[in-house]
Amino acid sequence: MSIDVTQPRPTAAQWLAGARPRTLPAAISPVLAGTGVAAWAGGFAPLQALLALVVSLALQIGVNYANDYSDGVRGTDANRVGPLRLVGSGLAAPAMVKAAAFASFGFAAVAGLALVVLCQLWWLLAVGLACILAAWYYTGGKHPYGYHGLGEVFVFVFFGLVAVSGTVLVQVGRIPWQTWPVAVGIGAIACSILVANNLRDLRGDLVVGKRTLATRLGDTGTRWFYTALIAAAVAALVLVAATTTWWALLGLGGIALLVPAVRTVLGGAQGPALIAVLKATGSAELTYALGLAVGLAFF
Repeated sequence: MSIDVTQPRPTAAQWLAGARPRTLPAAISPVLAGTGVAAWAGGFAPLQALLALVVSLALQIGVNYANDYSDGVRGTDANRVGPLRLVGSGLAAPAMVKAAAFASFGFAAVAGLALVVLCQLWWLLAVGLACILAAWYYTGGKHPYGYHGLGEVFVFVFFGLVAVSGTVLVQVGRIPWQTWPVAVGIGAIACSILVANNLRDLRGDLVVGKRTLATRLGDTGTRWFYTALIAAAVAALVLVAATTTWWALLGLGGIALLVPAVRTVLGGAQGPALIAVLKATGSAELTYALGLAVGLAFF
């Protein structure tokens, strides 16, 4: 078997960059927050929590590689101002990145199956399949929904409602109603990460015909939508604290980190100037989830 030495071969560091590690707080936060709810409800289960985290991280990495592949072969990465893309930059052959995406999805499926075996909730296999399909068709397939302004819906549903409630369910065996405002708060901040990302790429996406929600709302509308999502996260946190323990307001530490980001967004920052907003929003979501989880679990 001959080896094509001309095929681009990314370094380990480039593969890591292509996995976009700065997006991983969006995968860790819902599991952290959900585990806080589980502890408050008296059902903390370390092994189930760990497996839920593995599933969430593998799905996030998979969707990052899938987006890299799909956007790269469509040519929509040509005007990007964001982080490294393996296919768009020519560092990796599309087939290699596609394989990495499906390997990540496969790893998530194996961990998910182990989780289902532990909790005996077999219908969760269908939920896992829906997560993988949603991850792939975000930018994959003939009619990717991420190109039609629905990306934020995916993030809110799967990295907010599904991830938080699923984490609680596999540990507690039920979903206390207080789970839902937690899921809304986490989903809103996760959604704001994508909104900031699409605001940064708005001009380039318009050029290549990628119809994200940002291109539909326009520049000003997107900036106010970002702000509204942060306000929704605050409201959700107050509701959680009022119905569980006021120590849950430790999650406001994450909101405090977002004050400069909101000022930057409303101040009209463009392109590369919004990269700092993305970093701050990811860190804020993790801090919000950690503070909330600590408040629920230990006080």
